[in-house]
Amino acid sequence: MNAKKIFSKAVPAEKPAAVFEVSWEVCNKVGGIWTVLTSKAEQMLEQYPENYFLLGPYFHDKTKGEFEEEPPFDGLKEIFHSLETEQGLKCHFGKWLIKGEPKIILIDFKDFWPKANQIKTELWDNWQIDSLSALNDFTEPVVWATACGLLIEKMAGLFAGQKVVAHFHEWLSGAGLLHLAKTAPQIGAVFTTHATTLGRTLAYNNVDFYNFIDKINIEENIAKFNIKAKHQLEKAAASQAAVFTTVSHITAWEAERFLGRPTDIFLPNGISESQYPSFEELTIQHRAHRNRLRNFLLFYFFPYYAFDLQQTLFFFTACRYEFRAKGLDIFIKALAQLNKKMQESHAKKTIVVFFLVPSDVRGVKTDILESREFLDDIKNSLEEISEETQEKVLYALAEDKEISEETLFNKDFLFNIEKKFLKLKRKGTPPLTTHDLVSQQDAILDALQAAGIDNKPEDKVKAVFYPIYLSGHDGLTNLTYEEFLKGAHLGVFPSFYEPWGYTPLETAGFGVPSITSDLTGFGRACQEHIKNKKYPGIFILKRTGKKDEEVVDSLANTLFDFAQYQRKERVENKMRAK
Repeated sequence: MNAKKIFSKAVPAEKPAAVFEVSWEVCNKVGGIWTVLTSKAEQMLEQYPENYFLLGPYFHDKTKGEFEEEPPFDGLKEIFHSLETEQGLKCHFGKWLIKGEPKIILIDFKDFWPKANQIKTELWDNWQIDSLSALNDFTEPVVWATACGLLIEKMAGLFAGQKVVAHFHEWLSGAGLLHLAKTAPQIGAVFTTHATTLGRTLAYNNVDFYNFIDKINIEENIAKFNIKAKHQLEKAAASQAAVFTTVSHITAWEAERFLGRPTDIFLPNGISESQYPSFEELTIQHRAHRNRLRNFLLFYFFPYYAFDLQQTLFFFTACRYEFRAKGLDIFIKALAQLNKKMQESHAKKTIVVFFLVPSDVRGVKTDILESREFLDDIKNSLEEISEETQEKVLYALAEDKEISEETLFNKDFLFNIEKKFLKLKRKGTPPLTTHDLVSQQDAILDALQAAGIDNKPEDKVKAVFYPIYLSGHDGLTNLTYEEFLKGAHLGVFPSFYEPWGYTPLETAGFGVPSITSDLTGFGRACQEHIKNKKYPGIFILKRTGKKDEEVVDSLANTLFDFAQYQRKERVENKMRAK
């Protein structure tokens, strides 16, 4: 596409009067961009305390506990009314309930949907974006993003004669940028790509494109994978932006090849150190949240068999369901090797690995819910006699009597509690997943079973596929994602394709060691800064130019070494990570 650049690339000398930030992930958590937005909000408000606005889609279920609606201020109310009467757009103004509580506008665009064909026609006429074969996963964000463009165009009038900047994230918001390119070119547009559509697609389809990126036939591949419309929209947005940014050098290299424009500014994703607890606080919180995870094991694994909770480590990975790109294939194969190594070495430790990978679910498995209820009943029975038992221990010690089962508990209690424990017991093996999945074919479950990781009693490595977002009230661990991190021992993120890679950075913020790869933007950025090779805190897995078998062996060795660490060595790694 040879569209003429409409925006001037000149950066305004004065500070803009208003900044609009547009993303599909505003109040709509999908992936890493949500973390980018939530972690930078406080800093943006320091610079723009009054006129910083985040724009996202309105999905009612996603707003619960995340969004506090407020009446729009004077001027904005009239704009909302105009958009509703003229375009069918319903705008919701309020606070995003994150640190800083930034102003957000969520657009309900369902009544704007009838204009989808008109919008796509204009994309073709103006930018030669061919969306004839595009599906709803293209059309939906395009309709929403165009609505964002309409809103920004009108809101810019509130700052007449002053500089206004609109920052668009990913191709999903690109139609909004292109709308402004035609209707309000005076607005300074920034476009950030966190990953190119073509790069991501090739990675998902097991194409190791980094090794021959200059030989990739772009037109052939976007047609083959039916991503022509997304790619062309992304390329047009990058072309028309006043400033084009990427999140890492590896993404800039990829974007220049696939989108045809060099990066103007690198914007590595960061975190605000102030939002993370001190190491001392994390030490206390680790114990509390680790114990919550241990409690989960009591009704997930222990109805089938027991193992030493004091000798149990919690490993995890957390990502979108991108099996190859996120390195899940490599991780599972490495876990099979780790299991074998630990069995052969007669290791005392048990490793429980959580796969925090959201998927489509029907609901929590009924056996797990039933076991949780049985365990809660046992705990309630113990709590009822806890004060009495403490008194008996105290009296026995004071009277120099031997403390025994008969001393502490009466026969009726022991009889009833044993009956309750019998109800808790089950035959077979613990499930590999907490939920019943919608699909009968699942890549993670299939790979775990193929690798022989099926939660047998003799396995030293056990797996829990946790296919929902951690909310803090799911009825299982009842932990938020941040709380889960605090209770864990190691995060594993061996990605094949990851333009930046937020999860190991977040994990480090909570003082938890992690493994990332040298194919990630973050991993590459870390390599030159890691001084302590024995206790690096963040381990960099070499994937560049390596065969999968080599990567699996290397990862398995790193996992085994970590599993052998004594507590002092794990703490040393936690301190390095922090």
